[in-house]
Amino acid sequence: MRLLTFEKEGRLALGVSVESGVVDVGNARQKLGGTVQEVPDEMHALIAGGNAALKRLKALVERAAEDEGLLLREEEIRFGPCVTAPEKILCIGLNYERHARETGAKLPEEPVLFSKFNSALAAHGEPVPIPPGTGQMDYEAELAVVIGRQARHVGEDEALDYVFGYCNANDVSARDLQMLSGQWLLGKTPDKFLPLGPYLVTADEVPDPQALAIAAYVNGEQRQSSTTGDMIFTVAQVISYASRYMTLQPGDVISTGTPEGVALAMDPQPWLQPGDEVVIEVQSLGRLHNNIVAS
Repeated sequence: MRLLTFEKEGRLALGVSVESGVVDVGNARQKLGGTVQEVPDEMHALIAGGNAALKRLKALVERAAEDEGLLLREEEIRFGPCVTAPEKILCIGLNYERHARETGAKLPEEPVLFSKFNSALAAHGEPVPIPPGTGQMDYEAELAVVIGRQARHVGEDEALDYVFGYCNANDVSARDLQMLSGQWLLGKTPDKFLPLGPYLVTADEVPDPQALAIAAYVNGEQRQSSTTGDMIFTVAQVISYASRYMTLQPGDVISTGTPEGVALAMDPQPWLQPGDEVVIEVQSLGRLHNNIVAS
């Protein structure tokens, strides 16, 4: 399923994108009644509910999709971030071989982990502001993984069983702030520096996360083009590695790194400017659009 959130009456409601439109889960639950009342109408509750909640949601959507009165037009909704309340947002640095080489970095022997805060979350279509004094704003197309159940000391062979779904991510980076010290945090987690979406696609629709095309476009010009097969550490390896040191919880996000083609590695460096549109596209996950604006 292609899950999403949208703004409704001051909160982020749960929706499901289908061929004929968007099912407003809360509205469908209310109108259809019966056992569908047990279906969560909020994204984090759905993720926490696991396979049982997904099964109930699928049955609801199959009924609701046949009733035009229960559908919204996708172009008329205002999206929210497709993941709303992660306890942890983990990011993996230098995880594509060609990207590591274009930056002149040594290939990492273990995954390079850093974090972002929840205030960095942004939605499909939401403006991303340039922080004050920043002149080196960059884009990073990434595959994000959303954890579906508690994971601790998980082996690589079972790691993908803990994935709830996948989405597009843009690991927006202010390179001048990132390089101020040995810590990347300041340049990585200003407000709205992690757009996610437009959809959270459930894991059953992504049989192999290492076989996905990934791309970034700025004002229609393709800047990044690669596949997730160029990852140094696979999705399974990253989940397993992180779970050795921290308990991953339902709704946690892992953004798995970016391929070559970032502005940092170009000459001249085409930093993002106010008015630029950035589009991130990972195969099967839709297209994530965001405009860059002045602070």
